[in-house]
Amino acid sequence: MSRRRVAIIGSGNIGTDLMFKILRGSNTLEVVAMIGVDPASDGLARARRAGVATCDRGVEGFLDMPEARGVDLVFDATSATSHQHNDAILAPRGIRLVDLTPAAIGPFVVPSVNLDTHLDAPNLNMVTCGGQATIPIVAAVARASPVHYAEIIASIASRSAGPGTRANIDEFTQTTARAIELIGGAARGKAIITLNPAEPPITMRDTVLCLCDHADPEVVRASVVDMVAAVAAYVPGYRMKHDVQIETVSEMMVPGKSAPFSGLKISVFLEVLGAAHYLPAYAGNLDIMTSAALQVAERVLSDEKVST
Repeated sequence: MSRRRVAIIGSGNIGTDLMFKILRGSNTLEVVAMIGVDPASDGLARARRAGVATCDRGVEGFLDMPEARGVDLVFDATSATSHQHNDAILAPRGIRLVDLTPAAIGPFVVPSVNLDTHLDAPNLNMVTCGGQATIPIVAAVARASPVHYAEIIASIASRSAGPGTRANIDEFTQTTARAIELIGGAARGKAIITLNPAEPPITMRDTVLCLCDHADPEVVRASVVDMVAAVAAYVPGYRMKHDVQIETVSEMMVPGKSAPFSGLKISVFLEVLGAAHYLPAYAGNLDIMTSAALQVAERVLSDEKVST
């Protein structure tokens, strides 16, 4: 079976990790070009050594390349601001985009939760690394009991946060909080990210706190465990660090509510170990984004081929 042709915009940490993931593990996609703006970037150098065509003149330069003709999909691993520019150029040409920035031009997509709903979308947004790790858990709790408030904290190694990630901190918190509500199903969401400079670098850790109505604790636990398995099917390093913690609370003030809350407080502690395709295994924040994006692209293009 012939592979579908894809290109990657962004030769930083995320784009380079995604390139290696496709080169080493995808039976359905072929990377035909890596696009950047820095001729001396490590990502472009590695792409050239891997036999992938490169361009250091951004998306405009890519359109002048023969590889741009007949490309099936483009991944954007730049920044939220850059993605707005790239989408404005590529979308009118009918080129589908998988957006690994927090730009949120297209619908939010978390593969284990709502991919089937957006298979025809021309631009699919992968939310954020913290969103990919935690929104499935919020959704798992929400399918067992209505969630009034969900808060997530994503902690990543400072070394695994490249310039694009650092430039997107504000967009990260805003986009993730919105997606917690829109995809996770929480009435109100909040997101926090911390860049930890510890040496040796820490593995990505995520904490999820949900306040929900009273429900059978075992039903909640089973829903969370099932969801963790669903995510781990495409992110092998994804796991819970502890059993699901469930407490009964009463007369607790909740952001956005005037009356005290009584119900359950659900706490889930996660770890994401990377596959070390580019950066070391501590960079689970890269791995969950690139693994989710790969899952989306393979499914979308497979569905497109079947439907046509």
